[in-house]
Amino acid sequence: MDKLIASMLFASAIASALPASAAEPRQMENLGRGVVALNQGEGKVYVSWRLLGTDPDDISFNVYRQIADTAPVKLTPQPIANVTFFQDTQSDLAAATSYFVRPVINGVEAPASKPWKLAAGAPAQQYISIPIQKLPQGYSLNDCTVGDLDGDGEYEIIVHETGRSRDNSQAGITDPPIFQAYKLDGTLLWTINLGKNIREGAHYTQMMCYDLDGDGRAELVLKTADGSTDGLGNVIGDKNANYVAANGYVLTGPEFLSVFDGLTGKVLTTIDYIPQRGTVASWGDAYGNRLDRYLACIAYLDGVHPSVVMCRGYYTRTVLAAFDWNGSKLSSRWVFDSANPAKPEYATWRGQGNHGISVADVDGDGTDEIIYGAMAINHDGSGLYNTKLGHGDAMHVSDMDPDRPGLEVFDIHENPRHPYGIEFRDAKTGALIWGKPGGTNPSPDVGRGVAFDIDPRTKGYECWSSLPGLYDCKGNLISNAKPREVNFGVWWDGDPLRELLDGNHISKWNWLTSTESTLLAALGCSSNNGTKSTPALCADILGDWREEVIWRTTDNKELRIYNTTIPTDRRIYTLMHDPQYRLAVAWQNVAYNQPPHPGFYLGDGMKAPPKPNITLVKPK
Repeated sequence: MDKLIASMLFASAIASALPASAAEPRQMENLGRGVVALNQGEGKVYVSWRLLGTDPDDISFNVYRQIADTAPVKLTPQPIANVTFFQDTQSDLAAATSYFVRPVINGVEAPASKPWKLAAGAPAQQYISIPIQKLPQGYSLNDCTVGDLDGDGEYEIIVHETGRSRDNSQAGITDPPIFQAYKLDGTLLWTINLGKNIREGAHYTQMMCYDLDGDGRAELVLKTADGSTDGLGNVIGDKNANYVAANGYVLTGPEFLSVFDGLTGKVLTTIDYIPQRGTVASWGDAYGNRLDRYLACIAYLDGVHPSVVMCRGYYTRTVLAAFDWNGSKLSSRWVFDSANPAKPEYATWRGQGNHGISVADVDGDGTDEIIYGAMAINHDGSGLYNTKLGHGDAMHVSDMDPDRPGLEVFDIHENPRHPYGIEFRDAKTGALIWGKPGGTNPSPDVGRGVAFDIDPRTKGYECWSSLPGLYDCKGNLISNAKPREVNFGVWWDGDPLRELLDGNHISKWNWLTSTESTLLAALGCSSNNGTKSTPALCADILGDWREEVIWRTTDNKELRIYNTTIPTDRRIYTLMHDPQYRLAVAWQNVAYNQPPHPGFYLGDGMKAPPKPNITLVKPK
């Protein structure tokens, strides 16, 4: 096995497959209409649904209501062609009531969508409740991700449940990481327990959920160890092994990478994790802090099929290992290693990673690159560029300046030994577009930074950080005042500007008064990850193009999916059919959670989004 690992580390990048033609479409999820209906009270029910990335431009929709077992009633006198929502103002919900839509193409109704069912007397509330089962004592609900685990065209939710946890820099015993999968109706599909030999903390365990083999159902990929238990109760390796040191660190014992079946939680394969620890001190310290810094993502490295990329290290040595899953075998595609002796020039690529990751086709060739903080890795595992600006805590990648061709990166830097605490660069080349100095000693660290379009008076995204000032995408200071929130964003109200998401509330920036107003306060809910104050997930998982927010209840008994009921005059295909956005949702839970962005400009003055070059994979 050691010879195999060495071969992967130093030779697989050379042998990686050539990229597929950019004209060949990507395999994407065969999503349904994602119909959701929310009781607004006073006889009103708000119904919304998905426009798919593959829908024809002239598609329209009829909306139907069905009460109990009576015949469905069409609610729309004419098919709706300009938006993907409808407000039913004559529904008393005295009996069980369902809503569904029928697409209309060339004047002909297509088959009905999966219905959304409201129970008799359903309460008026802006969220969907998912009761949590079998949560161990002392555990809390933490980060979530989504995937179509059963192939029905709708998402299931995978939740990471945490007990005692530690940052890598802290000693102490932790509780085993636990994962559960739920359907939106509250059905528990499985529970996976990674066991005591996987340490719990934001930087240790990254969950990747995606349909990797193109069978129409998503898999789950996790780093595992002796004693990890799958959803059927099968134990990986030696169930009695214990490699936890007295100080809580796990610095010995085998390290594995496992693929789990999304529907059952059954482990499908397990291989050695790449790279193995080797000498602990070679990663930058002798006690295991820098050694166990993990990131992960999904990327279309051949332009058509998704690969999973597991990463280790970013303060010093940095390794990214790409794998392909064909349904029975996990095989290495390539390995990038800053310590690769065959590539001595990569030695300067040490220490450039962030507490996060992003994936985008930055050069427009149809394949994805991985933006790893201050550097970027090409689709073939070679280094694309290295700005040498060093580590940071937050990063945003999108078409933030619509006047420039291609994508841009807004990155912040921790304790920079260079002029830039924040910087805005070309995503393809790494060339600096503009930058601003960090703080003053002894605290030059820029710990927070975001880029969203919040002000229609300036074109493109606005950028701000823990430093003073609000900047436009050209680097001009447009206001000394800035939002208090420097965290997450969410498309929530009807316009294409992004709202501010922090803690358990959503706010709107008023650019005229430089103040914020609260649009939603999720009472009874709490955010995750301490001072990071992040939701369990923010993504477009239901209804129209706008995003849902998943929070845990403060008592950890429920997950609540909040959905906007604000009318909009925009009709945009589901963001989950934009390849960059979908991959961003997959990596959102990694390390310091970051908000997803699409690969096109979504903001004030936007053009119609480009049609995604995708093909929908139906279950086999």
